[in-house]
Amino acid sequence: KPLSLYVDTHETGTVGDDKIEAAIMAIGKLGGLTPRAIRTHLGLNKPIYRQTAAYGHFGRKPVGDSFPWERTDLVDDLKAALAA
Repeated sequence: KPLSLYVDTHETGTVGDDKIEAAIMAIGKLGGLTPRAIRTHLGLNKPIYRQTAAYGHFGRKPVGDSFPWERTDLVDDLKAALAA
């Protein structure tokens, strides 16, 4: 488990610190923030890097699941955690 996670909204946050803390705890239940959990969720152990190494990945449409770090599949879960 990560020992510490620091979030600083620079006083521009629209959500209270207590809700941010609750959302971070919810992330742990969604899969976690350990390097292994992140690699597993994003599928980063698959050989997908050749496509991203050629001409970069900015401004290109992903082909298949070639840019998993661009997915937003946890947005609804995180919004629900912040709303609770």
